[in-house]
Amino acid sequence: MASDRAKPSSLGAEPAESGGAVEPSFRSALPHFLPLAVFPLIVNAAIHGGWWIAAPFAFFALPGPLDIAFGADERNMDPVKTPESRLIWYDLPVWGWAFLWPVTFVFVLWQILVAGHLAIWEATLMTVVLATEAQAVFIVGHELVHRRATWERRLGEFLLASVSYPQYATEHVYIHHALVGTPLDVGSAPKGQSIWRYFPREVASNLLGAWKVARERLARRRLPVWHHTNPFWRYGIETAFWYALIYWLGGPWAIPVYVVMCLGVVFSMKISNYIQHYGLRRVRLPNGRFEKVRPRHSWSADCRFSNWMFYNMQRHPDHHAVASRRYPLLQHHAGDESPQLPGGYAKMFNLAVRPKRWFETMDPLVDGWRARFYPEVDDWSAYDSPVSAARPEAFDAIVEIFGAAPRLAEWIERNPELLESLQDREFTDLDLPEGFGPDPETEVVARRGLTRLYWTREFGSSEMKERIAEIPVQDVDDAVDTVRNWSNDKAFQIGVHTLRGNLSPVEAGTALSNVAEASISAVLSAVTEDSAHRRGPRGEGGVAAVVLGELASGEAAPGAELDVFFVYAGAAVDREALCRRFREALAGLSRDSLLFAPMPRGVGKERAAWSLDDLADHCRTGAFPDLTRTRRVFEFGESEVGRRFDDARRESLAHGAARDALIAELRDGTGRSVEPGLSSLDDMRGGLRDVERAARLLRLTHTGNDPDDPAPTAASVFRGAGAGRLADAATLWRGLRGILRLVGGDGFAAEAAGPKVKAAVARACGAEDFDALTAAVRDTAASASAEIDILVGRNVSPAESDAGSEASGPS
Repeated sequence: MASDRAKPSSLGAEPAESGGAVEPSFRSALPHFLPLAVFPLIVNAAIHGGWWIAAPFAFFALPGPLDIAFGADERNMDPVKTPESRLIWYDLPVWGWAFLWPVTFVFVLWQILVAGHLAIWEATLMTVVLATEAQAVFIVGHELVHRRATWERRLGEFLLASVSYPQYATEHVYIHHALVGTPLDVGSAPKGQSIWRYFPREVASNLLGAWKVARERLARRRLPVWHHTNPFWRYGIETAFWYALIYWLGGPWAIPVYVVMCLGVVFSMKISNYIQHYGLRRVRLPNGRFEKVRPRHSWSADCRFSNWMFYNMQRHPDHHAVASRRYPLLQHHAGDESPQLPGGYAKMFNLAVRPKRWFETMDPLVDGWRARFYPEVDDWSAYDSPVSAARPEAFDAIVEIFGAAPRLAEWIERNPELLESLQDREFTDLDLPEGFGPDPETEVVARRGLTRLYWTREFGSSEMKERIAEIPVQDVDDAVDTVRNWSNDKAFQIGVHTLRGNLSPVEAGTALSNVAEASISAVLSAVTEDSAHRRGPRGEGGVAAVVLGELASGEAAPGAELDVFFVYAGAAVDREALCRRFREALAGLSRDSLLFAPMPRGVGKERAAWSLDDLADHCRTGAFPDLTRTRRVFEFGESEVGRRFDDARRESLAHGAARDALIAELRDGTGRSVEPGLSSLDDMRGGLRDVERAARLLRLTHTGNDPDDPAPTAASVFRGAGAGRLADAATLWRGLRGILRLVGGDGFAAEAAGPKVKAAVARACGAEDFDALTAAVRDTAASASAEIDILVGRNVSPAESDAGSEASGPS
């Protein structure tokens, strides 16, 4: 590339040094008159038709081969020593084009629509000629809307209105130039976005953004939006003029043809914008601002002929460095200051419309640019993500999440509206800003204290149920959608608090379990209300919903299994039908949920509920699930159903075939020899599954634990029995499980993750760094395995187990 040969050039207002200097003169300005040569060719083709129409097409094809023939031009004019008064020869071709285009446009339209001497095929080709030349409207219009003279800016607007895009004059100056290279600028395409995804978003953003700017500028002057100084009055009048002219010349059928032509012209302009900034980002500074715009934030090219034809449009990096600089003063910046396109604009246009070829060509260049200019940035995912463009106001949070929690990053990409929950007072009042306290340590303590108090004490499941009940819903489906959105928002808030250290993973498990209970209860309440409305009041009896496992023990993590069953008293047919509706509604709740794993399809086909009599019979025969961790989360009808279930649960755990079968199963759950590590948390010896198994076995075989607690955690079982080391292991495993599920989901390989993810995991588990956490996992697994072997193998008391472990060595 030419950039490999170029010498460094300076930034800002100073001229580049590569390739020598250019003095302002008529001779050096003469090549910029070349674009005017197409107008006599177009007029002649419109008058004579036939083969004369080939002449404009031949002219349009010149830049590609002549860029190769004429080569590169790295010379610069000195902007400091060149006053604007010496640029008159360079202004003439721009003014000439701005005058000749409207005249030629109207003349050719007259020949096509009124004169009637052109055949259909000739008229069609002349329409294509106009559409092709109209692409230069944005080159000249862009140059003029940046001029200081009001008449030149108004002339630029009039040209842009000829292709139905005058609002570009506002959006480009006040939005694009201010926000270029940031996620806030839709016109700066992120890496991986194709032109076909870019185009509709950019067109919509351009119009809405221009209107917003115009409205805000008037508001600052305390003027109404309909004030005559609103530029949209001019834009509307100018655009209406062109549409009225088209209608007068060609009637109503000419309007859609004109609209299509304008759309094609706008598409061409958007390709230019897409090319100029693709994948290039300004980095967010520690003070929260984006770095200053530099030549490195636009793609450059140095093709001599294209610069003549397009008024130095390829020197776009310098245009953003000094927006008011006229086109002859734009500086060429070499590869050490600005990334270089692999060809002229003609070649890049052909690549841009073919995304696969475009990505193959440009993405490696973007990666090289990042490595060269920003070697300190190791993660660009937040800058590339479409969620940054969708929610630019939340960019700081997006960077934080993308760096530390890939699973949450995937969620906000699918559901950007989750970021809005971080603006709720419920979140901001707890996540206190930096600098409110006397020192950072005090701030951390205060922030953690407030968050933990709120989520583990003040905002429990009862308060959550009341909060959900305040949200109006119309039917069961509406209730399921509403509750799912509510639970996703709360789970997301809890997840961000956990990433920031305001909640430990264990505390987050308590909060998430409360969210789960409130969500399940709200959905089931909606089902009962709907059922009562449709079929009238139910007869005697009642139903209770019971959750098992980590939801019951208050240790939920994102992606928790919605393990729930129902017990009832009363008419079997009636109650089982209701319970099947319960499960169908819960299956809907679990879809697209951050909190729950999706329930399998067809959940209503298996047995949905158990009568209390059947439950007692199955517990006696040992054919019922493990009831060592259960919690009733919803009751409907007869209040005795819940109490009778608790009685049956206690009886099954105290004696009988179910208890004996469960003890035998728990004793046989050994034999794993997986290497200890974070990725094998569940399956390694002494890991989470072994510790949970030992806690359940201990609860069944030893006294001293609270038999009335329906869902004790493993840590509480061990502490109640005096097994402190196993309690510590259970706490570490649960914390590790919670943070791993939060940042990466099931099967996440933390060892292969980035440094920010590792730091977040280690911090959440109370370790100094990831290496220290890895060592703690190995040591804890070895210690827990030894204690469990003693506890299970000898059937000894926990105190004896601790003594045996101490005799065998330190943990």
